Amino acid sequence: MLDDLIKNNRAWSAKKTAVDPDFFRRLERQQTPDYLWIGCSDSRVPANEIVDLDPGELFVHRNVANLAPPQDANYLSVLQFAVEVLKIKHIMVVGHYGCGGIAAAVDGKRRGLVDHWLHPIRETYSEHRHELEALPEGRERLDRLCELNVIRQVRNVASDVFVQDAWARGQALSVHAWVYSLSNGLVTDLGVTVSGLQDLEALVEG
Repeated sequence: MLDDLIKNNRAWSAKKTAVDPDFFRRLERQQTPDYLWIGCSDSRVPANEIVDLDPGELFVHRNVANLAPPQDANYLSVLQFAVEVLKIKHIMVVGHYGCGGIAAAVDGKRRGLVDHWLHPIRETYSEHRHELEALPEGRERLDRLCELNVIRQVRNVASDVFVQDAWARGQALSVHAWVYSLSNGLVTDLGVTVSGLQDLEALVEG
């Protein structure tokens, strides 16, 4: 089975160079993305393909349920490198409808370590309990929780010192809330963008 993946790789490489002979040499020379994608590890959500960007054009961090927890060194290392070294201009936190992590956070079942990872989603549920429980139980409620989780993670990203220091330096940097639909392949902007402390304060107060 792994041999099939190697064969696929060879075919993909040949196809890329047939269309663009300098493709890999160009990638080798530099990485200059303008975007950081913070998304879910779900294999159905391939970041580059969704927004039709080549490798090198999108810096990507993925984990279960697209979280941006302030205590996670992996996420923080990606964020710092993206902001301070790559000087990216846009950070998109991208959730997706039908996310297994969102469902697992609130279904009451115990799964071990991942329950600790998903704890921020349960906090978000509690914070918005009245809104969520006014919706029909099932997909509609989980979809809204997915959106609320994305907005919460945008707030986390924008509250981080790496982002706030960038703003203090005058660096142009915006954090966006997006959600992806598996049913039609479309991304929706949730209308939440933070480009400075004033936007962050408005988001927190809202």
